[in-house]
Amino acid sequence: MWTLEAFDTMDADAASRILLACCASSEWAERLVAARPYKTRDALESAALAAFDDLDDTELAAAKQAHPRIGGPVTGDAWSGSEQSGAQSADPAVRAALAEANAAYERRFGGVFLICATGLTAERILSELGRRLGNDEPTEAAESTAELRKIVALRLAKAFGERP
Repeated sequence: MWTLEAFDTMDADAASRILLACCASSEWAERLVAARPYKTRDALESAALAAFDDLDDTELAAAKQAHPRIGGPVTGDAWSGSEQSGAQSADPAVRAALAEANAAYERRFGGVFLICATGLTAERILSELGRRLGNDEPTEAAESTAELRKIVALRLAKAFGERP
Protein backbone atom coordinates (compact mmCIF):
# COMPACT_ATOMS: atom_id res chain seq x y z
CA MET A 1 0.00 0.00 0.00
CA TRP A 2 1.29 3.43 -0.94
CA THR A 3 0.67 6.83 0.58
CA LEU A 4 -0.46 9.55 -1.73
CA GLU A 5 2.47 11.70 -0.60
CA ALA A 6 4.96 8.99 -1.57
CA PHE A 7 3.25 8.44 -4.92
CA ASP A 8 3.21 12.15 -5.69
CA THR A 9 6.95 12.48 -5.10
CA MET A 10 8.39 9.23 -6.51
CA ASP A 11 10.01 9.06 -9.91
CA ALA A 12 7.73 8.60 -12.90
CA ASP A 13 8.80 5.01 -13.64
CA ALA A 14 8.04 3.83 -10.10
CA ALA A 15 4.69 5.65 -10.10
CA SER A 16 3.82 4.08 -13.47
CA ARG A 17 4.58 0.57 -12.16
CA ILE A 18 2.13 1.08 -9.30
CA LEU A 19 -0.56 2.24 -11.69
CA LEU A 20 0.07 -0.48 -14.27
CA ALA A 21 -0.72 -3.05 -11.57
CA CYS A 22 -4.15 -1.42 -11.38
CA CYS A 23 -4.72 -1.09 -15.13
CA ALA A 24 -2.40 -2.36 -17.85
CA SER A 25 -2.85 0.67 -20.09
CA SER A 26 0.40 2.59 -20.44
CA GLU A 27 -1.54 5.60 -21.75
CA TRP A 28 -3.69 5.60 -18.60
CA ALA A 29 -0.69 5.34 -16.30
CA GLU A 30 1.24 8.05 -18.16
CA ARG A 31 -1.70 10.43 -17.97
CA LEU A 32 -2.08 9.95 -14.23
CA VAL A 33 1.63 10.24 -13.53
CA ALA A 34 1.83 13.46 -15.56
CA ALA A 35 -1.05 15.01 -13.59
CA ARG A 36 0.58 14.57 -10.18
CA PRO A 37 0.39 15.76 -7.45
CA TYR A 38 -2.99 14.66 -6.16
CA LYS A 39 -4.07 16.30 -2.94
CA THR A 40 -6.55 13.60 -1.94
CA ARG A 41 -7.39 9.98 -2.75
CA ASP A 42 -10.70 11.24 -4.11
CA ALA A 43 -8.80 13.46 -6.56
CA LEU A 44 -6.65 10.52 -7.68
CA GLU A 45 -9.65 8.24 -8.04
CA SER A 46 -11.61 10.85 -9.96
CA ALA A 47 -8.68 11.46 -12.33
CA ALA A 48 -8.07 7.72 -12.70
CA LEU A 49 -11.65 6.93 -13.66
CA ALA A 50 -11.87 9.94 -16.00
CA ALA A 51 -8.65 8.80 -17.70
CA PHE A 52 -10.05 5.26 -17.92
CA ASP A 53 -13.23 6.56 -19.54
CA ASP A 54 -11.10 8.33 -22.17
CA LEU A 55 -9.18 5.21 -23.25
CA ASP A 56 -9.55 4.22 -26.87
CA ASP A 57 -10.39 0.69 -28.03
CA THR A 58 -6.72 -0.26 -28.49
CA GLU A 59 -5.79 0.70 -24.93
CA LEU A 60 -8.89 -0.98 -23.53
CA ALA A 61 -8.06 -4.17 -25.42
CA ALA A 62 -4.52 -4.16 -24.03
CA ALA A 63 -5.79 -3.62 -20.49
CA LYS A 64 -8.34 -6.42 -20.85
CA GLN A 65 -5.87 -8.90 -22.32
CA ALA A 66 -3.51 -8.40 -19.38
CA HIS A 67 -5.97 -10.24 -17.14
CA PRO A 68 -5.65 -13.98 -16.64
CA ARG A 69 -8.49 -16.27 -17.63
CA ILE A 70 -10.99 -16.42 -14.78
CA GLY A 71 -10.70 -19.70 -12.93
CA GLY A 72 -7.45 -20.52 -14.70
CA PRO A 73 -3.92 -20.39 -13.35
CA VAL A 74 -2.89 -17.01 -11.98
CA THR A 75 0.83 -16.32 -12.13
CA GLY A 76 2.68 -13.11 -11.43
CA ASP A 77 -0.44 -11.20 -10.42
CA ALA A 78 -1.18 -11.38 -6.71
CA TRP A 79 -4.31 -9.27 -7.00
CA SER A 80 -5.94 -11.52 -9.59
CA GLY A 81 -5.34 -14.52 -7.34
CA SER A 82 -7.12 -12.95 -4.39
CA GLU A 83 -9.85 -11.43 -6.57
CA GLN A 84 -10.57 -14.81 -8.16
CA SER A 85 -10.41 -16.81 -4.94
CA GLY A 86 -14.03 -17.93 -5.35
CA ALA A 87 -13.27 -19.39 -8.76
CA GLN A 88 -9.91 -20.82 -7.70
CA SER A 89 -11.41 -22.80 -4.82
CA ALA A 90 -14.37 -24.16 -6.76
CA ASP A 91 -15.37 -27.77 -7.13
CA PRO A 92 -13.49 -29.46 -10.01
CA ALA A 93 -16.71 -29.83 -12.03
CA VAL A 94 -17.43 -26.11 -11.75
CA ARG A 95 -13.84 -25.28 -12.68
CA ALA A 96 -14.16 -27.52 -15.75
CA ALA A 97 -17.41 -25.76 -16.69
CA LEU A 98 -15.66 -22.39 -16.25
CA ALA A 99 -12.84 -23.53 -18.55
CA GLU A 100 -15.35 -24.60 -21.22
CA ALA A 101 -17.35 -21.38 -20.92
CA ASN A 102 -14.15 -19.31 -21.04
CA ALA A 103 -13.12 -21.05 -24.25
CA ALA A 104 -16.57 -20.41 -25.76
CA TYR A 105 -16.35 -16.75 -24.73
CA GLU A 106 -12.90 -16.38 -26.28
CA ARG A 107 -14.11 -17.95 -29.53
CA ARG A 108 -17.16 -15.68 -29.60
CA PHE A 109 -15.61 -12.37 -28.51
CA GLY A 110 -11.89 -12.83 -29.15
CA GLY A 111 -10.66 -11.99 -25.65
CA VAL A 112 -10.76 -12.97 -22.02
CA PHE A 113 -13.97 -12.84 -20.02
CA LEU A 114 -13.76 -10.02 -17.48
CA ILE A 115 -15.79 -9.73 -14.34
CA CYS A 116 -15.05 -8.02 -11.07
CA ALA A 117 -14.88 -11.36 -9.26
CA THR A 118 -14.14 -10.13 -5.75
CA GLY A 119 -16.62 -11.78 -3.41
CA LEU A 120 -18.30 -13.84 -6.15
CA THR A 121 -18.62 -17.60 -6.03
CA ALA A 122 -17.51 -19.70 -8.97
CA GLU A 123 -21.13 -20.60 -9.59
CA ARG A 124 -22.12 -16.92 -9.80
CA ILE A 125 -19.21 -16.21 -12.15
CA LEU A 126 -20.21 -19.16 -14.33
CA SER A 127 -23.80 -17.93 -14.42
CA GLU A 128 -22.68 -14.45 -15.49
CA LEU A 129 -20.37 -15.90 -18.10
CA GLY A 130 -23.25 -17.93 -19.52
CA ARG A 131 -25.54 -14.90 -19.57
CA ARG A 132 -22.94 -12.71 -21.24
CA LEU A 133 -22.29 -15.28 -23.97
CA GLY A 134 -25.76 -14.27 -25.19
CA ASN A 135 -24.76 -10.62 -25.59
CA ASP A 136 -24.15 -9.08 -28.97
CA GLU A 137 -20.65 -7.67 -29.52
CA PRO A 138 -21.38 -4.00 -28.67
CA THR A 139 -23.27 -4.95 -25.52
CA GLU A 140 -20.50 -7.28 -24.40
CA ALA A 141 -17.79 -4.73 -25.14
CA ALA A 142 -19.62 -2.21 -22.94
CA GLU A 143 -20.22 -4.75 -20.17
CA SER A 144 -16.63 -5.98 -20.25
CA THR A 145 -15.35 -2.39 -20.07
CA ALA A 146 -17.65 -1.64 -17.13
CA GLU A 147 -16.29 -4.69 -15.29
CA LEU A 148 -12.71 -3.63 -16.02
CA ARG A 149 -13.51 -0.17 -14.66
CA LYS A 150 -14.71 -1.78 -11.40
CA ILE A 151 -11.51 -3.82 -11.20
CA VAL A 152 -9.38 -0.71 -11.76
CA ALA A 153 -11.22 1.20 -9.01
CA LEU A 154 -10.85 -1.76 -6.63
CA ARG A 155 -7.13 -2.12 -7.34
CA LEU A 156 -6.56 1.60 -6.97
CA ALA A 157 -8.17 1.40 -3.53
CA LYS A 158 -5.91 -1.52 -2.66
CA ALA A 159 -2.81 0.33 -3.84
CA PHE A 160 -3.57 3.47 -1.86
CA GLY A 161 -5.53 2.07 1.06
CA GLU A 162 -9.19 1.51 1.52
CA ARG A 163 -11.19 4.49 2.65
CA PRO A 164 -12.19 4.36 6.31
